[in-house]
Amino acid sequence: MELRQLRYFCAVAEEENLGRAAQRLGLRSPSLSQQIRALEAEFGVPLFARSPAGMTLTAAGAALLPEARAALAAAERGLRAVAAAASAARVWTVGVPPGVPSDLPRRLRAVAREAGVELVFEDVGSAEQLARLRRRELDCCVLTLPVDTDGLASVVVHDEPLGVLLCPKHPLAGRDTVGWAELEGQELLWFRRESAPGYHDAVLAACHAAGWRPALRTVAPRRALLLAELISGDPVVALRPRPAAEEPGLTWRPLAQNPPRLRLALAWPSDEAHSRLRAIARTLAC
Repeated sequence: MELRQLRYFCAVAEEENLGRAAQRLGLRSPSLSQQIRALEAEFGVPLFARSPAGMTLTAAGAALLPEARAALAAAERGLRAVAAAASAARVWTVGVPPGVPSDLPRRLRAVAREAGVELVFEDVGSAEQLARLRRRELDCCVLTLPVDTDGLASVVVHDEPLGVLLCPKHPLAGRDTVGWAELEGQELLWFRRESAPGYHDAVLAACHAAGWRPALRTVAPRRALLLAELISGDPVVALRPRPAAEEPGLTWRPLAQNPPRLRLALAWPSDEAHSRLRAIARTLAC
């Protein structure tokens, strides 16, 4: 098994389509297909179920995916660590949750570089981040609040209200703001609780307190899936922060009263003397 095969496997798993994955990797589809079949032959089991609609992971493939991502991340950390040692730079591994605002990693990286630190970002859910941080597999992480930060130092680095994301043809899309009562009968496009239990529960509690008890429609944190659900024509909306730029094919409207908020904190082990990290966090503090 080679690292490039794992990279190919992850690309196909994420795109769920051989052609799109090949285009992303800069390969020909037959060559990519050959590499995937070679990997399956090495494991002795199919990793994908193939159909005219695309390729979806089998149970074996789903079990391999987090391990493949971890192996690729470890290899990337190794490359960066060697490069940093050669240039006398410090490298920190930062866990970030899915759906983090795109400008936050950019701001983190810019401030860190001024402090002589290079950052490597890993896509890790908030619940998993805590365990990895305490095992010292991460130097720091961006946590979606609320979360138990016992034993950690943390600084809030992002705080903004949620609004309603919906299809431009949705009946509520023409409003300047959306009231909670107007959401009655709408399903909420939401994420699996295990990825960020505190945030999951806090936002739903805010909805219930405002009088809206939506049925939940669970979706993976991928833009293509989010878009497909919102433009399906069903009575469904999502709660998201205001997009940094206009989302093609979608409309965002603020909530008129008491919107729940997305709050993110930079966290690190409190028993470590991370003076540079503390300075970085204070620079970004809300």
